[in-house]
Amino acid sequence: MSGPFVIIGGDAAGMSAASKAKRENPELDVRVFEKGEWVSYAACGMPYYVKGDVDRLEDLVAVTPEEFREQRNVDLRTNHEVVEIDPNGRTVTVEADGERFDQAYGSLLIGTGARAIEPPFDGLDLDGVFTLRSMDEADAIEDDVATADPSSAAIVGGGYVGVEMAEALVERGLDVSIFEMLPRTLQPFGEGAARVVEDHLREKGVELHLETAVRGFSGANGRVEAVELEDDAVSADLAIVGVGVAPNVELAEAAGVELGPTGAIATDEYGRTNLEDVYAAGDCAEVTNVVTGEPDHVPLALTANRAGRAVGTTVAGEATPTGGTAGTAIVKAFDLGAARTGVVDEERARNAGFDPVSVTIDAPTRPHYYPGATELTVTLVADRKSERVLGASVVGRDGAKRIDTVATAVDAELTVSELEKLDLAYAPPFSPVWDPILTAAKVLSGKLDE
Repeated sequence: MSGPFVIIGGDAAGMSAASKAKRENPELDVRVFEKGEWVSYAACGMPYYVKGDVDRLEDLVAVTPEEFREQRNVDLRTNHEVVEIDPNGRTVTVEADGERFDQAYGSLLIGTGARAIEPPFDGLDLDGVFTLRSMDEADAIEDDVATADPSSAAIVGGGYVGVEMAEALVERGLDVSIFEMLPRTLQPFGEGAARVVEDHLREKGVELHLETAVRGFSGANGRVEAVELEDDAVSADLAIVGVGVAPNVELAEAAGVELGPTGAIATDEYGRTNLEDVYAAGDCAEVTNVVTGEPDHVPLALTANRAGRAVGTTVAGEATPTGGTAGTAIVKAFDLGAARTGVVDEERARNAGFDPVSVTIDAPTRPHYYPGATELTVTLVADRKSERVLGASVVGRDGAKRIDTVATAVDAELTVSELEKLDLAYAPPFSPVWDPILTAAKVLSGKLDE
């Protein structure tokens, strides 16, 4: 490789790639251009900063810019935005402090991430209306709660951000309403998990408006006062729009980088794009779904970190696959944990060519006689013909991390019978003899035999 390893974007994928490349090849010239101020931060921790569980925004930073520069010898330049990629000249054009310069590259990683989707709502520019995707946005929300003293909040979207921010704002003393246009919150988790979470949200005082479309926001004196529905309005003096994210692909697409069916950047198993020596990783790029075998866009932290690390290793000289994804995720909803992996939605499974069969069970997380036993709701999905485990969701006050057992089964393409036979640990303080995952597998195995 002639020329430096240039990285666009300084968060999970980009800084993982930079660190790994320097570790594997200390002589490699690694240069990172980040258009903002923050790098290597835990975006998943932002709701807990707003809630007050995290004292300082800076606590979410894993490695500071100074540590990258001084300890890891990475040429990191914050507040430098790459505005153009020239694959023929093998350069990128960088803008900083009102000036532009060209930077040559030997290899290039596009790690431009994703942005919060902003629907065509009226009133998005009102004070008190926010999205939550960046550290600056988290700081702005926390500051608004502290200084504007809102009493009610409208959250548009019942996904991860919506549920986590509902908890955060209730804990800050606000009356919170969630508006979701679909029939369920946490749609990818399946109906069983969603119902348990919704009941708990209501118990905590969150008002749910399901199958409810939002038109926008209205206000007075530049401040939001209500969320506008099709034929109604609900008072709110703070609003969070959390309807999903879109990959930042405009820079790549303008340079001739091909996009995949999800709208994110298409890559091969090593994170390579269609352009020579140009890679993509993180929330801007597709990965392969380990269940369907098809390209997927899964903007999750581990996916981004792992792909960036693999690209860094490849660029340093050892070709390393970025790995697939099962879409494994977990979310906290007040006293509950809800988690999912693989394909839980049966319609999606059918569209992928499977004949899905599922069971939903309630099982104790500890023996009945041991203190702290609670019920865990487990939904397990398999293919009828092959009996392969396709996915699962779990929800309860204790034990949501048990989803990792099923994530392993999904990735290893285990059958339900093989999952049922796993030798999982047992001791009364931790689990009953039959772990809830094993119980679900046992019940599903019987259903497959029918």
